[in-house]
Amino acid sequence: MKKTFWQLVRFGAVGLLSNAIGYLLYLLMTAAGMGPKLAMTLLYILGVAQTFAFNRRWSFRHEGHFAPALIRYVVAYGSGYLLNFVVLWLCVDKLGYPHQIVQGLMVLTLAALLFVTQKFWVFREYPSLSITARSRT
Repeated sequence: MKKTFWQLVRFGAVGLLSNAIGYLLYLLMTAAGMGPKLAMTLLYILGVAQTFAFNRRWSFRHEGHFAPALIRYVVAYGSGYLLNFVVLWLCVDKLGYPHQIVQGLMVLTLAALLFVTQKFWVFREYPSLSITARSRT
């Protein structure tokens, strides 16, 4: 439980800094005339690229293989992107809610979902084969 707590604290630090900067850029881009979905898309790609290294090495201290973790990370964030896009489309385009509030709430919702996904799937831990081999002898 202590390990999960510190993973959450480190993940939160990475996420707060990344999302605060991203949200401010989102507000600037949309204020300059860019559409909400395009701004979110561009910033989402940037955010995924920059946070992988921090979350892998610092938040979860993952020592497993790089490529499979990166693929799972992209799938997790791709799924998050699709959810974010659909919610913006539904809540802003169809229901008329302010995009600033909808996107702000999505940042929080996706943060929670992505922490759980990264802890239990993207950067999951595997028992060491050497420990298993030693316990058999």
